[in-house]
Amino acid sequence: MSGRLLAISDLHVGYDENRAIVEQMRPTHDDDWLIVAGDVAERFADVTWALRTLAGRFAKVIWAPGNHELWTPANDPEQARGVARYDLLVEACRSMGVLTPEDPYAMWQDRVAIAPLLVLYDYSFWPKGAASTEQALAMAHAAGVVGTDEVLLHHDPYPGRAEWCHARVEATERRLAAVGGPTVLVNHFPLVREPTDILWYPEFALWCGTTRTAGWPVRYRAEAVVYGHLHIPRTTWHDGIRHEEVSVGYPREWRKRSDPPGRLRPVFPGA
Repeated sequence: MSGRLLAISDLHVGYDENRAIVEQMRPTHDDDWLIVAGDVAERFADVTWALRTLAGRFAKVIWAPGNHELWTPANDPEQARGVARYDLLVEACRSMGVLTPEDPYAMWQDRVAIAPLLVLYDYSFWPKGAASTEQALAMAHAAGVVGTDEVLLHHDPYPGRAEWCHARVEATERRLAAVGGPTVLVNHFPLVREPTDILWYPEFALWCGTTRTAGWPVRYRAEAVVYGHLHIPRTTWHDGIRHEEVSVGYPREWRKRSDPPGRLRPVFPGA
């Protein structure tokens, strides 16, 4: 195979400028694969438009959902909530040939399992000074930093987002343990806490992952970890493993950068 394994996230195609980025997005080789690590859009139809567009261009598209796909905005004709909304997204992806966290892991060059994940968060990335989740959330509310998920990301049928997260962690650990070989772990949220240390508002880390995944990159032999969510595209190394933040972000963010928006990040180069 001479193609490349590429990655992008946080397309947010509800913005016209970001939609134009997706309209112009093309592979450089017929064998290129594309990882889309969540936050494609908020409205169901926008998510399916973007993934269908990309699936028609790349040899394989692999999607891990972000929090925005799981929102139920009042202006969306599709009003499914929580797990039911996720299930509808999985069904739509399968109809387009897009791989999801519910599908068998694709093998890159018959060697590395590409594992898209849905893990969510459980408010365990506490800001400095917090001694409990309750105190951490109180600190965030006092600072005026509260994730929009609290209004739009419903957790039905689970009693809370943390419980949904814990169920996903347990199910995902069983699947990853059965792989037995090297992986690329793809999650919308960072799998380790360290990438959140540079957030302007440290309280926002509460909505950015779970401490329960901290050992996964080592345990499941990750050759790379791909994530988004923070809108801080960069490469970092943790425990000797490369972590790629691949987000586009909002127009107000990417306009400030020198790099052109929507540049696909190579996870593995071609031959």
